Amino acid sequence: MWRVLLLVLLLACACQGDRPPGGPGERSDPSAPGLAPRSTPAGLRTVEAWERLFLTTWEREHREDYLPWSQSPDSADFYNLAYGIDANTAMYRATGRTTYLDRALLYANNLVGTARVSRSLPRSQFKDDFLGWASERVTPPGEEVALYESYCWRYVTRLLRVIHETPELFASESYRSQYEQLLAFTEKNIFEKWFTRGANDYIYRERTHLAAHWAFIAMDLSLMTEDTARRSTYQSVFDHINQGLPNFPASLRSQLVPNPAHPEAWFWSDVWGSHEPPGQDVAHANGVLAFVVEAHDAQLTWTDDDVRRFIATLDTVVWPEQETYAEYVDGSGRGNGWFNDGLMKLGRYDVGLQRRLEQHHVGENGQFYGNGALNARILSEPPGS
Repeated sequence: MWRVLLLVLLLACACQGDRPPGGPGERSDPSAPGLAPRSTPAGLRTVEAWERLFLTTWEREHREDYLPWSQSPDSADFYNLAYGIDANTAMYRATGRTTYLDRALLYANNLVGTARVSRSLPRSQFKDDFLGWASERVTPPGEEVALYESYCWRYVTRLLRVIHETPELFASESYRSQYEQLLAFTEKNIFEKWFTRGANDYIYRERTHLAAHWAFIAMDLSLMTEDTARRSTYQSVFDHINQGLPNFPASLRSQLVPNPAHPEAWFWSDVWGSHEPPGQDVAHANGVLAFVVEAHDAQLTWTDDDVRRFIATLDTVVWPEQETYAEYVDGSGRGNGWFNDGLMKLGRYDVGLQRRLEQHHVGENGQFYGNGALNARILSEPPGS
């Protein structure tokens, strides 16, 4: 019953454009940085409207999916949990409501709580002193899996950056304590663990999207750590993946070439050093774009021109008309139109694309609605804010 009452209260607040009393990080002045709306471009769905949609799935997804996955000892569950952390972080960034921030932190803290010393994991291939998880859904079962951890943890580090970059949160004893504990865990038991186990095997991965997850994590850590030696390592990983890998004669930057049929759009292959069609599959292109969008917004490496070309890739090549989707970034194949994890974040730069996303009916879940709200909030900001 209390869950129903909470949902009713939140829906009422969203409908009124009001904000329930909250803790640090929530501001009462709607013109203050971090809150929406200011003035949504004409005809666009407002942040409040996106939030109402978000709340129709929020409690169900939490109860049935994200909470159990966050408590699971099997790291395979972390892959899909990533979407719940991203959804709630995005909705906090869009609305300033710490209710959503707290939900994302709950998931991250639960993950840390399930970690075990590698030596204690019966079939770990490492048996070292780092904390981590095994998965029974790999071959051979019981091994530790870098992908499941990196796929999820890029959104844990993005969550931590929100706290780090929001003065009210960073000054709060409660949020600062959680931040410090999660950051310390991440630096040692996510990044250092896989880097020392073998950077060429586990960080500088064999596909663009796999390496992009680590570029995302390294970027975020470089913007937060107080350890100069660690920062140097993070920056080196970020630069290697973007500009020149140590184990492949390629980089994310060198993968990009103009699309042969649409020169205003980017084409790239997920195979390092290749420019052969059909290129990156759209499903995994989401992972590349999730990183590129955040790096661009942090003013690191990726430019406005890059973003315009990625928008053209989605808006012209991958999604030439409603309900018609390509499987690959050259425009070939028949895809399913799932853009939630990275491609839809391009809507924050383009009103026309955002309008299209409002009418998109694939993947309508919390991550879709949360990032739709964040797109709307960013589009409502004055230039340069």
